Amino acid sequence: MKALIPAAGMGTRFLPATKAQPKEMLLVVDRPAIQYVVEEGLASGADEVVIINSRDKKSIEEHFTPAPELVAHLRGKGKDALADAVEHAGSLNVSYVYQEEALGLGHAIHCAADACGDEPFFVLLGDVLVPDNEICPKMLEISRAHGGASVIAVLPVPDDQVSRFGIIAGSEIEAGVWKVDGLVEKPKLEDAPSNLSVFGRYLLSPRVMELLADVQPGVGGEIQLTDALDAVLKEEEMYALVISEDDGFDTGTPESWLAANEALFARKRAQAQA
Repeated sequence: MKALIPAAGMGTRFLPATKAQPKEMLLVVDRPAIQYVVEEGLASGADEVVIINSRDKKSIEEHFTPAPELVAHLRGKGKDALADAVEHAGSLNVSYVYQEEALGLGHAIHCAADACGDEPFFVLLGDVLVPDNEICPKMLEISRAHGGASVIAVLPVPDDQVSRFGIIAGSEIEAGVWKVDGLVEKPKLEDAPSNLSVFGRYLLSPRVMELLADVQPGVGGEIQLTDALDAVLKEEEMYALVISEDDGFDTGTPESWLAANEALFARKRAQAQA
């Protein structure tokens, strides 16, 4: 099973910082944001992480490329901890496909169709960090309990945030688990079927990838993943894992990126002092 990380976006919210540096490579405490996501995917049962990249973002690929000369130099200076960190980043099982045009999240995911084959796959959005790696394994448990159904993570959001996200319709079948009946991309508050927003973690059946080939442009003129998920509901069951704000960190805006840095730095310092 593959874990897909879409990473071809321009990062416009972070300009001018992202003019020359990909947003995914911005530092979060002690490593680039995308490394957290790669590590999460590999810790969650995926045998490989596939980054859907832009050809302009070579620094992402360079980060995950082995650097034996740098490692040897650091070890020669007695900087073994740094050498270990560089060696670890270069050892992660990562491959790449390319999104040649910015045609939306659904299009980006479909660029990895050949890599996924006919297997289920994770989609991990790079704006969301889950350092404890607890969400995807829970989603996998729910999927297995329901015959391999697709599972998405959802987070309750306040009314003034509903229009920013994909929102689910459905009903709770057990504590923290919903059966999904529909999805709406960025609805107005009065049109929203719930306050449960798609959080950026998906475990999807192979049928979703097949349907993405035929999805027409939707909101913003882009091919939306939400539309493919809505289509697959006509054929398959889908479930949602309700999470809390403590389960992950949003880094999609400068404000939330700073907050994630502060929270994760505080956690790292507390662990060092324990």
